[in-house]
Amino acid sequence: MMLILSAVIFLGVMIGVATLGMKLWVRPKEAIERVTGVIVEEEEAPTHPSLVFRDMLNRLGQVVPASPKDMTVMQRRLTRAGIRGPNALKVLYGAKVVLSILLPLTMTAVVWGSSAEAFNKFSAVLAAAAAGFFGPNEYVSIMSRRRQKEIRRGLPNALDLMVVCVESGLGLDQAILQVAKELEHAHPEISEEWAMVNLELKAGKRRPEALRNLAERTAVDDLKKLVAVLIQADRFGTGVAQSLRAHSDFMRVQARQIAEEKAAKLGVKLVFPIFFCILPSLFIVTVGPVAVKIVRELIPMMTGV
Repeated sequence: MMLILSAVIFLGVMIGVATLGMKLWVRPKEAIERVTGVIVEEEEAPTHPSLVFRDMLNRLGQVVPASPKDMTVMQRRLTRAGIRGPNALKVLYGAKVVLSILLPLTMTAVVWGSSAEAFNKFSAVLAAAAAGFFGPNEYVSIMSRRRQKEIRRGLPNALDLMVVCVESGLGLDQAILQVAKELEHAHPEISEEWAMVNLELKAGKRRPEALRNLAERTAVDDLKKLVAVLIQADRFGTGVAQSLRAHSDFMRVQARQIAEEKAAKLGVKLVFPIFFCILPSLFIVTVGPVAVKIVRELIPMMTGV
Protein backbone atom coordinates (compact mmCIF):
# COMPACT_ATOMS: atom_id res chain seq x y z
CA MET A 1 0.00 0.00 0.00
CA MET A 2 2.87 2.35 0.80
CA LEU A 3 4.39 1.70 -2.62
CA ILE A 4 1.10 2.43 -4.41
CA LEU A 5 0.62 5.68 -2.47
CA SER A 6 4.17 6.77 -3.27
CA ALA A 7 3.63 6.02 -6.96
CA VAL A 8 0.38 8.03 -6.99
CA ILE A 9 2.06 11.02 -5.32
CA PHE A 10 5.00 10.79 -7.72
CA LEU A 11 2.71 10.68 -10.76
CA GLY A 12 0.70 13.64 -9.48
CA VAL A 13 3.82 15.72 -8.91
CA MET A 14 5.23 14.79 -12.31
CA ILE A 15 1.98 15.69 -14.09
CA GLY A 16 1.86 19.05 -12.31
CA VAL A 17 5.48 19.85 -13.12
CA ALA A 18 5.02 18.79 -16.75
CA THR A 19 1.90 20.94 -17.10
CA LEU A 20 3.65 23.92 -15.56
CA GLY A 21 6.67 23.41 -17.79
CA MET A 22 4.53 23.16 -20.92
CA LYS A 23 2.76 26.37 -19.97
CA LEU A 24 5.77 28.44 -18.94
CA TRP A 25 8.96 27.17 -20.55
CA VAL A 26 7.81 25.58 -23.82
CA ARG A 27 6.91 28.43 -26.17
CA PRO A 28 5.17 27.22 -29.34
CA LYS A 29 4.84 30.80 -30.59
CA GLU A 30 8.58 30.98 -31.28
CA ALA A 31 8.37 27.88 -33.51
CA ILE A 32 5.39 29.34 -35.38
CA GLU A 33 7.25 32.61 -35.90
CA ARG A 34 10.31 30.79 -37.26
CA VAL A 35 8.19 28.79 -39.73
CA THR A 36 5.75 31.45 -40.90
CA GLY A 37 7.90 34.51 -40.41
CA VAL A 38 4.97 36.34 -38.82
CA ILE A 39 5.38 37.85 -35.39
CA VAL A 40 2.48 36.97 -33.14
CA GLU A 41 1.69 39.84 -30.81
CA GLU A 42 0.88 38.99 -27.22
CA GLU A 43 -2.05 40.58 -25.45
CA GLU A 44 -0.56 40.16 -22.01
CA ALA A 45 2.99 40.28 -20.74
CA PRO A 46 4.40 36.80 -19.96
CA THR A 47 4.60 35.87 -16.33
CA HIS A 48 8.05 35.06 -15.02
CA PRO A 49 8.28 31.46 -13.75
CA SER A 50 9.65 32.60 -10.39
CA LEU A 51 6.45 34.59 -9.71
CA VAL A 52 4.00 31.75 -10.29
CA PHE A 53 4.32 30.27 -6.81
CA ARG A 54 3.99 33.68 -5.18
CA ASP A 55 0.86 34.45 -7.22
CA MET A 56 -0.63 31.12 -6.15
CA LEU A 57 0.03 31.97 -2.49
CA ASN A 58 -1.57 35.39 -3.02
CA ARG A 59 -4.74 33.84 -4.41
CA LEU A 60 -4.96 31.35 -1.57
CA GLY A 61 -4.45 34.16 0.93
CA GLN A 62 -7.37 36.07 -0.55
CA VAL A 63 -9.66 33.09 -0.01
CA VAL A 64 -8.75 32.70 3.68
CA PRO A 65 -11.08 34.78 5.91
CA ALA A 66 -9.31 36.92 8.49
CA SER A 67 -10.64 39.48 10.93
CA PRO A 68 -9.42 43.07 10.55
CA LYS A 69 -7.99 43.00 14.06
CA ASP A 70 -5.93 39.90 13.36
CA MET A 71 -4.82 41.33 10.03
CA THR A 72 -3.60 44.49 11.73
CA VAL A 73 -1.58 42.50 14.26
CA MET A 74 -0.03 40.30 11.58
CA GLN A 75 0.78 43.32 9.42
CA ARG A 76 2.55 44.91 12.38
CA ARG A 77 4.55 41.73 12.95
CA LEU A 78 5.55 41.57 9.31
CA THR A 79 6.65 45.19 9.40
CA ARG A 80 8.79 44.59 12.48
CA ALA A 81 10.34 41.61 10.71
CA GLY A 82 11.31 43.83 7.77
CA ILE A 83 8.78 42.28 5.37
CA ARG A 84 6.98 45.30 3.92
CA GLY A 85 5.79 44.12 0.51
CA PRO A 86 2.26 45.05 -0.59
CA ASN A 87 1.26 41.38 -0.76
CA ALA A 88 3.23 40.17 2.27
CA LEU A 89 0.12 39.45 4.33
CA LYS A 90 -1.54 37.53 1.52
CA VAL A 91 1.61 35.49 0.95
CA LEU A 92 1.74 34.69 4.66
CA TYR A 93 -1.84 33.41 4.76
CA GLY A 94 -1.32 31.52 1.52
CA ALA A 95 1.77 29.84 2.96
CA LYS A 96 -0.23 28.86 6.03
CA VAL A 97 -2.89 27.24 3.83
CA VAL A 98 -0.34 25.38 1.68
CA LEU A 99 1.65 24.08 4.66
CA SER A 100 -1.51 23.15 6.57
CA ILE A 101 -2.48 20.88 3.67
CA LEU A 102 0.93 19.68 2.49
CA LEU A 103 2.45 18.69 5.85
CA PRO A 104 -0.51 16.52 7.01
CA LEU A 105 -0.55 14.76 3.62
CA THR A 106 3.17 14.08 3.88
CA MET A 107 2.82 12.82 7.45
CA THR A 108 -0.09 10.60 6.39
CA ALA A 109 2.06 9.06 3.67
CA VAL A 110 4.86 8.47 6.19
CA VAL A 111 2.77 6.84 8.95
CA TRP A 112 0.34 4.98 6.66
CA GLY A 113 2.23 1.70 6.56
CA SER A 114 3.79 1.89 10.02
CA SER A 115 2.88 -0.42 12.88
CA ALA A 116 2.03 2.40 15.30
CA GLU A 117 -1.34 2.71 16.97
CA ALA A 118 -4.16 4.62 15.31
CA PHE A 119 -4.15 7.29 18.02
CA ASN A 120 -0.43 7.92 17.53
CA LYS A 121 -0.91 8.21 13.77
CA PHE A 122 -3.75 10.67 14.23
CA SER A 123 -1.67 12.68 16.72
CA ALA A 124 1.25 12.84 14.27
CA VAL A 125 -1.01 14.08 11.45
CA LEU A 126 -2.63 16.62 13.78
CA ALA A 127 0.80 17.84 14.94
CA ALA A 128 1.88 18.24 11.30
CA ALA A 129 -1.24 20.30 10.57
CA ALA A 130 -0.57 22.51 13.60
CA ALA A 131 3.06 22.94 12.56
CA GLY A 132 2.00 23.93 9.06
CA PHE A 133 -0.54 26.46 10.35
CA PHE A 134 1.56 28.07 13.09
CA GLY A 135 4.97 27.63 11.45
CA PRO A 136 4.83 30.82 9.32
CA ASN A 137 3.84 32.85 12.39
CA GLU A 138 6.83 31.51 14.30
CA TYR A 139 9.09 32.26 11.36
CA VAL A 140 7.89 35.87 11.32
CA SER A 141 8.47 36.12 15.09
CA ILE A 142 12.02 34.78 14.73
CA MET A 143 12.77 37.24 11.94
CA SER A 144 11.32 40.08 14.01
CA ARG A 145 13.46 39.25 17.05
CA ARG A 146 16.57 38.93 14.86
CA ARG A 147 15.91 42.29 13.24
CA GLN A 148 15.32 43.98 16.60
CA LYS A 149 18.62 42.54 17.84
CA GLU A 150 20.46 43.94 14.81
CA ILE A 151 18.83 47.35 15.29
CA ARG A 152 19.77 47.34 18.96
CA ARG A 153 23.35 46.46 18.04
CA GLY A 154 23.69 49.23 15.47
CA LEU A 155 21.95 51.95 17.48
CA PRO A 156 25.05 53.17 19.43
CA ASN A 157 27.00 53.72 16.20
CA ALA A 158 24.05 55.50 14.64
CA LEU A 159 23.67 57.72 17.70
CA ASP A 160 27.37 58.64 17.76
CA LEU A 161 27.29 59.45 14.05
CA MET A 162 24.19 61.57 14.55
CA VAL A 163 25.90 63.49 17.36
CA VAL A 164 28.88 64.19 15.09
CA CYS A 165 26.61 65.34 12.26
CA VAL A 166 24.51 67.63 14.46
CA GLU A 167 27.53 69.14 16.20
CA SER A 168 29.15 69.82 12.83
CA GLY A 169 26.26 72.11 11.88
CA LEU A 170 23.75 69.85 10.10
CA GLY A 171 20.08 69.94 10.92
CA LEU A 172 18.31 66.94 12.39
CA ASP A 173 16.71 65.97 9.08
CA GLN A 174 20.02 66.13 7.26
CA ALA A 175 21.71 64.22 10.07
CA ILE A 176 19.11 61.46 9.76
CA LEU A 177 19.73 61.29 6.00
CA GLN A 178 23.49 61.19 6.50
CA VAL A 179 23.22 58.40 9.09
CA ALA A 180 21.05 56.37 6.70
CA LYS A 181 23.68 56.75 3.95
CA GLU A 182 26.76 56.03 6.05
CA LEU A 183 25.38 52.94 7.82
CA GLU A 184 23.93 51.32 4.71
CA HIS A 185 26.56 48.56 4.62
CA ALA A 186 27.56 48.30 8.28
CA HIS A 187 24.04 48.22 9.76
CA PRO A 188 21.49 47.89 6.94
CA GLU A 189 18.52 47.38 9.27
CA ILE A 190 18.80 50.64 11.17
CA SER A 191 19.87 52.42 7.97
CA GLU A 192 16.62 51.28 6.36
CA GLU A 193 14.60 52.58 9.30
CA TRP A 194 16.25 56.02 9.22
CA ALA A 195 15.77 56.14 5.45
CA MET A 196 12.08 55.43 6.01
CA VAL A 197 11.92 58.34 8.46
CA ASN A 198 13.54 60.58 5.84
CA LEU A 199 11.01 59.50 3.21
CA GLU A 200 8.12 60.22 5.57
CA LEU A 201 9.52 63.68 6.25
CA LYS A 202 9.81 64.34 2.52
CA ALA A 203 6.24 63.13 2.06
CA GLY A 204 5.03 65.90 4.36
CA LYS A 205 4.64 64.23 7.72
CA ARG A 206 5.56 66.14 10.82
CA ARG A 207 8.81 65.15 12.49
CA PRO A 208 7.24 63.90 15.77
CA GLU A 209 4.82 61.72 13.81
CA ALA A 210 7.60 60.25 11.68
CA LEU A 211 9.69 59.52 14.78
CA ARG A 212 6.73 57.89 16.54
CA ASN A 213 6.18 55.72 13.47
CA LEU A 214 9.84 54.70 13.71
CA ALA A 215 9.38 53.61 17.32
CA GLU A 216 6.18 51.74 16.46
CA ARG A 217 7.72 49.94 13.49
CA THR A 218 10.76 48.64 15.33
CA ALA A 219 9.42 48.11 18.89
CA VAL A 220 12.97 48.47 20.28
CA ASP A 221 13.08 50.02 23.76
CA ASP A 222 16.37 51.87 23.23
CA LEU A 223 15.11 53.37 20.00
CA LYS A 224 11.87 54.40 21.71
CA LYS A 225 13.92 56.28 24.32
CA LEU A 226 15.90 58.03 21.60
CA VAL A 227 12.68 59.01 19.83
CA ALA A 228 11.29 60.41 23.08
CA VAL A 229 14.46 62.48 23.58
CA LEU A 230 14.29 63.87 20.03
CA ILE A 231 10.58 64.73 20.32
CA GLN A 232 11.07 66.48 23.66
CA ALA A 233 14.07 68.43 22.35
CA ASP A 234 12.05 69.52 19.34
CA ARG A 235 9.03 70.46 21.45
CA PHE A 236 10.77 72.45 24.19
CA GLY A 237 13.46 74.01 22.00
CA THR A 238 16.39 72.30 23.71
CA GLY A 239 19.64 71.92 21.78
CA VAL A 240 19.47 68.70 19.79
CA ALA A 241 23.23 68.13 19.94
CA GLN A 242 23.30 68.53 23.72
CA SER A 243 20.32 66.19 24.15
CA LEU A 244 21.84 63.57 21.85
CA ARG A 245 25.20 63.68 23.62
CA ALA A 246 23.54 63.32 27.04
CA HIS A 247 21.48 60.39 25.75
CA SER A 248 24.60 58.85 24.23
CA ASP A 249 26.37 59.02 27.60
CA PHE A 250 23.31 57.49 29.24
CA MET A 251 23.30 54.61 26.74
CA ARG A 252 27.00 53.94 27.37
CA VAL A 253 26.41 53.79 31.12
CA GLN A 254 23.40 51.55 30.60
CA ALA A 255 25.35 49.22 28.29
CA ARG A 256 28.15 49.01 30.86
CA GLN A 257 25.66 48.16 33.60
CA ILE A 258 24.03 45.48 31.45
CA ALA A 259 27.46 43.96 30.74
CA GLU A 260 28.31 43.96 34.45
CA GLU A 261 24.97 42.34 35.24
CA LYS A 262 25.58 39.58 32.69
CA ALA A 263 29.08 39.04 34.10
CA ALA A 264 27.66 38.74 37.62
CA LYS A 265 25.14 36.13 36.45
CA LEU A 266 27.81 34.09 34.70
CA GLY A 267 28.98 32.32 37.86
CA VAL A 268 25.47 31.11 38.70
CA LYS A 269 24.81 29.97 35.14
CA LEU A 270 28.03 27.93 35.09
CA VAL A 271 26.99 25.85 38.11
CA PHE A 272 24.82 23.42 36.15
CA PRO A 273 27.25 22.79 33.24
CA ILE A 274 30.07 22.27 35.73
CA PHE A 275 27.99 19.97 37.91
CA PHE A 276 26.59 17.81 35.12
CA CYS A 277 29.43 17.88 32.55
CA ILE A 278 32.79 18.60 34.20
CA LEU A 279 32.50 17.04 37.66
CA PRO A 280 31.52 13.53 36.43
CA SER A 281 34.54 13.45 34.11
CA LEU A 282 36.74 14.74 36.93
CA PHE A 283 35.47 12.05 39.28
CA ILE A 284 36.07 9.34 36.68
CA VAL A 285 39.64 10.52 36.07
CA THR A 286 40.60 10.96 39.74
CA VAL A 287 38.53 8.36 41.58
CA GLY A 288 38.28 5.78 38.78
CA PRO A 289 41.81 4.28 39.05
CA VAL A 290 41.57 4.13 42.84
CA ALA A 291 38.21 2.37 42.64
CA VAL A 292 39.54 -0.15 40.13
CA LYS A 293 42.58 -0.85 42.35
CA ILE A 294 40.34 -1.35 45.38
CA VAL A 295 38.11 -3.78 43.49
CA ARG A 296 41.08 -5.76 42.12
CA GLU A 297 43.39 -5.89 45.18
CA LEU A 298 41.78 -4.74 48.42
CA ILE A 299 38.50 -6.62 48.19
CA PRO A 300 40.16 -10.00 47.35
CA MET A 301 42.57 -9.50 50.25
CA MET A 302 39.69 -8.82 52.65
CA THR A 303 37.69 -11.78 51.41
CA GLY A 304 40.77 -13.99 51.62
CA VAL A 305 41.31 -13.02 55.28
